[in-house]
Amino acid sequence: MGKHYENTAGNKKRYEKLDDIRGIALLNMIAYHAAWDLVYIYGTDWGWYRSEGAYVWQQGICWTFIFLSGFCWSLGSHVWKRGITVFLGGAVITLVTLLVMPQNRVVFGVLTLIGSCMLLMNVLDRWLRRVRPGVGMAVCGLLFFLTKNINEGYLGFGKWNFFRVPDVLYHDIVSTYLGFPHRGFYSTDYFSLLPWGFLFVAGYFTFRFVSGKKCMKTFEKSILPPVEWLGKHSFGIYMVHQPVIYAILEIVFRARDLM
Repeated sequence: MGKHYENTAGNKKRYEKLDDIRGIALLNMIAYHAAWDLVYIYGTDWGWYRSEGAYVWQQGICWTFIFLSGFCWSLGSHVWKRGITVFLGGAVITLVTLLVMPQNRVVFGVLTLIGSCMLLMNVLDRWLRRVRPGVGMAVCGLLFFLTKNINEGYLGFGKWNFFRVPDVLYHDIVSTYLGFPHRGFYSTDYFSLLPWGFLFVAGYFTFRFVSGKKCMKTFEKSILPPVEWLGKHSFGIYMVHQPVIYAILEIVFRARDLM
C-alpha cells in the first residue's frame, strides 16, 4: 500500500509493476464485493457465486493482497506509521459496520490483519533476517498449508484435515484474533493472524530471496498506468469502495422499482 522503492548502491529503484498487480487484485476485489452485495443484500439469485469457482476467485484476491503486502514490506518507509494507519483503517471498518449494518459486520477483516502483520514485522524483522530466505519461504509456506483450516478447528488445508485442534483454544475475542474463533463469532470478512500471518511472512522472505537479482528488473516498469494508479491508492480506495458500490446499487434498484 503505497510506493515501492529499493535502495541499491545509493539509488532508489521504483517497482511500478507491483502496483499493477495490486491494482488488478483491487479491481477483482471490487467486482467480488459488488457481486456479494447483489447476492446477500439485494437477494439476486446467482448460484455460481456460492460455488467452488467463486471461492477460488475470492481466495485468489486475498492471497494476492496478503502475500504482496509481505513482499513489499521491506520496500516501504515509515513502517510504524503505515502499520498503524492500515490497522486503524480496519478498526474504522469494524466500527462502521457494527453501527450501520451489524448483520453484515466486519470484525478482524483483512486490513486489521495486514496492519497487525506490518506492526509485528517491525519487531520481528531483526530476528527473521537471521533466517535464510529460501528456508523462511519453505517453512512459512508449509505452516500456512498446515494451519489453513485452523479457523474451523483443524490443522489442514482445503478438504484435508490432519489433526483436530483442542476446543479449549477457541474461547474468547483474543483467541479469535489469533485464529481460534470463539463460539458464536460472526464476521463477513475474517482474517486472523493464523494462518494468514504465515502467508504475509512468506511474501517477506520471497522478497528477500529475489532482492538484488535480475528478476526484480521485471517489476520496474508499469505496463498498465491506470491500474498502477489504482494500486498506489489501494488503501484509500479500499476504505470507500463498499459505500460507493452500495450507493450505486441502491440507485439502480430504486430506479428499477419506479419503472
